[in-house]
Amino acid sequence: MRVEVLGVKIDKSSMRESVEYIQRAIERKEKTWVVTANPELIFAAGADARLKQLINRAQLVTPDGIGVVWAAKRLGYPVPERVTGIDLLEALFPAAGENKWRIFFLGSKPGVADLAAKKVIEKHPGIIGETQHGYFEPEEQAEILERIRKFQPDLLLVGLGAPRQEFWIASHPDLATVNIGVGGSFDALAGLNKRAPRWIQGVHLEWLYRLIKQPQRIKRQIVLPKFAWRVIKQGKKEEQKHTRRSR
Repeated sequence: MRVEVLGVKIDKSSMRESVEYIQRAIERKEKTWVVTANPELIFAAGADARLKQLINRAQLVTPDGIGVVWAAKRLGYPVPERVTGIDLLEALFPAAGENKWRIFFLGSKPGVADLAAKKVIEKHPGIIGETQHGYFEPEEQAEILERIRKFQPDLLLVGLGAPRQEFWIASHPDLATVNIGVGGSFDALAGLNKRAPRWIQGVHLEWLYRLIKQPQRIKRQIVLPKFAWRVIKQGKKEEQKHTRRSR
């Protein structure tokens, strides 16, 4: 079941259910696209009909962040919990190691995907990994696509930043069994950007911790109040529709 937030359809799946869904897709070789939808991506989709259509075509769209969890609850369709990109990856890696998944890490600055893959494989040695940074030229893309096809990944992690990664995955849907847009997760996996302590995550203030550590994120955070206001407006419209129907 899905809840619609500003026109974007979000799955009401818990972390466990999301992991199980992806595991089944890989076991059955079912082509699957996973979008981790945070408020910024959902807000951008509101101004870009093509982006919204692409996201709504994905087989699994997770609520990436407490803002999306709040929005779903506000609209009367609560989701079990937030399922962020980095948390989803860390929940998937144990199964990936146990089942020897082939994972291609595509994105971030030169050297970052290499370091991220190295650290992940050290922790989960069964994983078979390959990497490519995201700062490639257009004329290099054909060779990179061929490398990915030859590698035959079970899981393709695309960290090109949203919404570029969503458009890129949509343009190349058959490269892997499961495709996931992971934003800046490689920086966290590589240990370059430290995550907030667990207690800060627990009180849903990881966004503030990241803003303090990376003040340049303020331009992105400005979207949050705009997102909240649009959610409130959507809720009011739905209440008015319900009132009219009840008369």
